[in-house]
Amino acid sequence: MIEDASKEFLEELLITPSPTGFESAGQKVWKEYVNQFADTVEADAYGSATAKLNTSFDVITVMLEAHCDEIGMIVQHITDDGYIYVNKLGGSDSTIARAKLVNIHTKDGIVSGVTGNTAIHLQEKKNGGGTQPAWKDIYVDIGVSSKEDALKLVQIGDPITYADEFDYLSDNILSGRALDNRIGGFMIAQVLKKLRERRDELKVNVAVLNSVQEEVGGYGARMMSYRIDPDLALVTDVTHATDTPGIDNKEHGLIKLEQGPVIKHGGANHPKIVEYLEDISENKKIDIQHEATSVRTGTDTDSIFYQKTGIPSALISLPLRYMHSPVETVSMKDVELLIDLMTESVLGLEPDQTFNVLD
Repeated sequence: MIEDASKEFLEELLITPSPTGFESAGQKVWKEYVNQFADTVEADAYGSATAKLNTSFDVITVMLEAHCDEIGMIVQHITDDGYIYVNKLGGSDSTIARAKLVNIHTKDGIVSGVTGNTAIHLQEKKNGGGTQPAWKDIYVDIGVSSKEDALKLVQIGDPITYADEFDYLSDNILSGRALDNRIGGFMIAQVLKKLRERRDELKVNVAVLNSVQEEVGGYGARMMSYRIDPDLALVTDVTHATDTPGIDNKEHGLIKLEQGPVIKHGGANHPKIVEYLEDISENKKIDIQHEATSVRTGTDTDSIFYQKTGIPSALISLPLRYMHSPVETVSMKDVELLIDLMTESVLGLEPDQTFNVLD
């Protein structure tokens, strides 16, 4: 069971905005928490943070990675009437951008606004709404009537996030914005906590990395994995739970909520590490699911595995419904199982263990 103090940390992470490229507030929360369990905590110039457990100079280093940034919007243009036009940060969906409460993050604090939505009575199409808007047509109303007044509150380049927070739909089901991938930062922090508690069983060095800017290209993971230079990497991110109406399982596979974490196969995922994770899950009786990767995983795994001479890597995913929306939904049962799988996988590593597909 996840302890109450850990749940409080998760909730603080979820309500602390970290739009991609502007992650410092959330990273400060993460660093303060993991500092309780790590031997050392450090960050690079762009804000990716790593917490380490140091065992010996003569053993391998495993890196556990997640990304901390969330999708959002950014102030792009202000009209003479004080309306704020935006652009997207990361893979934001313009279909759901209208008629939302938003927070604009300025140097002086949060400015509240709403993304405008023309009433259905005034739209040309009245049979359920209009067509998907282009990002150039999305604007925010902050309750002013001039560009001069707007510029007293915001400036071009200020990031924007949805004001939605989180809620438990049941004892196990958590829903909110930014679960992608703040939940990953939570899970690797909990693995660090468990490894610290079981340090006498630990035979390798551990670097736990919470990276910035995954949503725009995986840049934080590239920089820090090059610096850390681990012998292997276990990455965690969310994947699509495809158990809701309207999804073709023949095209996207079948991943269910509450059926355990997902092991990825193919692409950047090293076959020997995948096999090792499967063995750990079987030996420790941890339920897992399987997912195929076509070309790319779409996660930081793609940025990590080819650094320097190659870092054997594998992705352990958390099923998530409604990705890149303010109502992303996960199961805490799956969260606990993923934490257990990653913890046991680290504890099972030998000091000189290697992963080579030709061995």
